[in-house]
Amino acid sequence: MADTVISAKYPPHIDVTKTPLAYGDRALPRLNQELNDSNLLTRQRAVMSLCDHLHDPEHIAEALRCGIAESLCKLLSDPDITVRQKSTQCLYVIAGHAIGRDAFLDHEIIIPLSKLFNDQEDIARKNAHMAMEMVSETPPGAEGIVLAGLVDILVEKLQTELVEIQKIILDTLHFCMRVDTAKALDAGAMEAFTKLLTHQSHNIRAKAARDIMDLSVPLEGKNKAVEVQSVPLLVALLKDDQPDVQGNAAGALMSITITTKGKYTALAANAIQPLVNIVNSPVSEVRANSLKALTCLSEAPEGRKALLEVVDKIQERIDDPIPAVVKAATIAVKVITWKP
Repeated sequence: MADTVISAKYPPHIDVTKTPLAYGDRALPRLNQELNDSNLLTRQRAVMSLCDHLHDPEHIAEALRCGIAESLCKLLSDPDITVRQKSTQCLYVIAGHAIGRDAFLDHEIIIPLSKLFNDQEDIARKNAHMAMEMVSETPPGAEGIVLAGLVDILVEKLQTELVEIQKIILDTLHFCMRVDTAKALDAGAMEAFTKLLTHQSHNIRAKAARDIMDLSVPLEGKNKAVEVQSVPLLVALLKDDQPDVQGNAAGALMSITITTKGKYTALAANAIQPLVNIVNSPVSEVRANSLKALTCLSEAPEGRKALLEVVDKIQERIDDPIPAVVKAATIAVKVITWKP
């Protein structure tokens, strides 16, 4: 008779890295208890299970009622990288829902989360930035980030972080500048964005140009863009092979050239021909932004003189299938052909 072999291996459906969930409505209260356990292994297993559990949207509200948000906030300063990483991932999942974004403000999670911007582990920093970006997508969340004084830190990190994280920071700043541009200007954001216009990643170039457009809404932003030599670099991006880069560059120029100083800076950078070259772009946003930028440039006598020679190309866009492009083209032609 063969001897019985006693195996030390768990059955294939048992994951030793995760704590078993309690039945029914006891699952989250028990997980919350284990998140606060003094035993490291217990905390690790609990946060791993919680991360999977929260991917079901129905569990988000119950988790917040059980005090999960407060527990995760405490775990952000845990000495164990696994706990910090999974905690930030849990918060990112929570921030993907409206009730979760409200919880970030109600439980003052924004500042503790921002401490992980300096974490030694790339994945922990990335998760922290992803959660912060998700919170910034609503005006109250963006305002909370601004009031927490994080714009300066985000601009600083933008210049030193990995490319993957830079993209997230640019998105966060994009939403923050919708509620406050002054903080970004004071933090040197225009200089930081301008440096990224020559980045090898087309996503970075596109997002940097978009953020310059956001920051150029107030007069101070337009003047700063001229001062830090953003305009020649934006003109160069009009020849980029990526439509999103072209569209955002044209949009930034559209905003900057509202001022007389902006107009003549763009004219000096020979912006008219590159803008005319993209009025027939297959992307409607590129067409509309280029037409609006050309309208601004035509308000200067030198710009109108140059555009009168190519007004036929602009007039063709009056038959565009997109109403916004038709409107932009109609206004452009009217301004270019205006006679005193």
